[in-house]
Amino acid sequence: MRPPPSPSPSALSRHHLLRIRRCLPPVWLNAAPAQDPSPSPPPASSVSPSSLSSLLFSYTAARARFPGEQVHARAVALGLAAHPSVLPRLASFYIALNDLPAARAAVERAAGKARAFPWNLLIWGYAGRGMWRDVVLAYERMLALGVGADRFTYPSVLRACGELRDATVGRGIERRVQRWGYGLDMYVWNAVVGMYAKCGELEDARRVFDGMPARDVVSWNAMVSGYASAGMWGEAYELLRQVPGANIVTWNVVAAGNLKAGNYDEVMRLVSQMSSSHGPGLDFVTVVVGLKACGRNGYLRTGRELHGVAVRLCFDRLERVECSLITMYSRCQMMSSAYRLFRTCSVRSVATWNSLLAGFAFVDQVEEAMLLFRKMTESAVFPNDVTVLTMLSLCARFGHLCHGREMHCYILKHGLNGSNLLQNSLVDMYSKSRQMAAAQRVFDQMQCQDRHTYTSLILGYGIQREGHVSLKLFDEMIANNIKVDHVTMVAVLSACSHSGLVTQGQLRFAEMIDVFCIAPRVEHFSCMVDLYCREGLLRMAEEMINKMPFQPTAAMLATLIEACRIHGKIEIGDRAAKRLLAMRTNNPGHYKLVANMYISAKRWPELAKVRSLMITMELNMIPTHSLLDSEYDICPAEQDYCLNRCTPGGLSDDMTDTDFSSSEEVKFNEAFGG
Repeated sequence: MRPPPSPSPSALSRHHLLRIRRCLPPVWLNAAPAQDPSPSPPPASSVSPSSLSSLLFSYTAARARFPGEQVHARAVALGLAAHPSVLPRLASFYIALNDLPAARAAVERAAGKARAFPWNLLIWGYAGRGMWRDVVLAYERMLALGVGADRFTYPSVLRACGELRDATVGRGIERRVQRWGYGLDMYVWNAVVGMYAKCGELEDARRVFDGMPARDVVSWNAMVSGYASAGMWGEAYELLRQVPGANIVTWNVVAAGNLKAGNYDEVMRLVSQMSSSHGPGLDFVTVVVGLKACGRNGYLRTGRELHGVAVRLCFDRLERVECSLITMYSRCQMMSSAYRLFRTCSVRSVATWNSLLAGFAFVDQVEEAMLLFRKMTESAVFPNDVTVLTMLSLCARFGHLCHGREMHCYILKHGLNGSNLLQNSLVDMYSKSRQMAAAQRVFDQMQCQDRHTYTSLILGYGIQREGHVSLKLFDEMIANNIKVDHVTMVAVLSACSHSGLVTQGQLRFAEMIDVFCIAPRVEHFSCMVDLYCREGLLRMAEEMINKMPFQPTAAMLATLIEACRIHGKIEIGDRAAKRLLAMRTNNPGHYKLVANMYISAKRWPELAKVRSLMITMELNMIPTHSLLDSEYDICPAEQDYCLNRCTPGGLSDDMTDTDFSSSEEVKFNEAFGG
């Protein structure tokens, strides 16, 4: 009996055909040249599909490419490459070698002869490597060749649709499932619910969920996770209460979602319920989520209780729990406890070192952080990008140029300068340290400047009152097709403010709305108010505050009040002062500015009211020497005497306005005094 004719090899690439031909022994060639006669190949009956399948299985386990390709060549020569017992082994062989193009070529060559199983193997191979787009393409190609999908095909394809946030293919799969009668397969329906949930189609997910004839814990978890991811906490918790025998995974999903949304009190309530007699109990994931919530909201006592729970359940030696404990104690201002815990760690990984470094950065202990970094470099642990980024952000925040240069040297010495994140941090650090030449040098050496790089440089030149350079960089950024965001616009408007570019500031503010379609935020209005106040355009500043769709911040009103004092516009300043005092802020600096304005206008009754309000609110008075006194020749002694005559009280030398510390807010300390 003659063997069946081999199918056309057109589906295989020339590269694969040549590779297979080189593997063929002369005796296996069916069509040898006439001038080079070779022995006749053994009859097809002597090589069965099962023997080829067994050989491929062995070579797959051994990752032996060359003999495996020989078997592939023999299967092609005998016309058995599309056999149901050979083709899946061929696909598995190439997938194991991570040669997915060869696996796809082998499966596609079978054309309509292949069943669903080889295609499923190919789809699983793509899914296992996170190649979600290829999963969908393979599924569509499978249908185009007339191969019918089965219940093992759909879960992977649906997961790919969820990862790609593309519900179009998923809707088609749902229709096919309903048409072909997979209604009782819970795995498929769970995958449909999960796909819709990941795509944010919660109504469709709930429709499928409610229509399922039966549900398991995966079904409930998928639906609860979908609500939690969308921030629909009421629906998530209501569904959680309906879960029959909800396991700890479901509870952890809801707790983690609340943590992400900043609902820290809700996280602690869920953890408390889980630890009760009717709850599912706690695992290390619950402890980590609870510790993060405690750290972010300063719940030291509850954090210590969770520490005790971790010790009792033997979770305290897990790396993730150790890092969460160090972070919790750091954020609760307990650095001694954090450091003591760090010293007792059995294994100090890079994550543990980074947690303690971030703790020192959080409490603004620069020298301690730098000392710890040096100890880290002397240990067996090699700092990673996160370590260096933490140190650079700390140096930038406090203007520690010496330590920042030390970190720059470390980056160059250890070849870390290829990271765009580190390069951006260097530009930011030098810009905030007013070292624009160094920042520009790092910027010019970068292979890829992105939005963050330009924003840091624009802000740096703006602080140096080189607004024209900032605007030139902004135009260059647009010319390079780099997308502008709201942070970039804050930097641009701030640069116009520091340089007194009123017309340019107005134009850029209008461009932000009309050209870049960015809705103005309170930070943008703050920059415009600061710009008008610097140039004495106080009526325009007041109009901007009155017309903006936000409530003015205390810092914004404080800037207007001080500008009114300097320019003698007491009427406008009085209206702003009334709004500021109505806020009842706890910052003594705001009341000082109002008092200074009333002293300049010799309005003693209003001054007495300010002082009385401070006493009522139990705020300590502060010296009334303005940062601008030296520039405008105002005698601070006279003001202190006048203010202190109103009512006796102790004075503090500290005037720190935390409202001005944000780069997006108006910084009064720099507003006029330079």
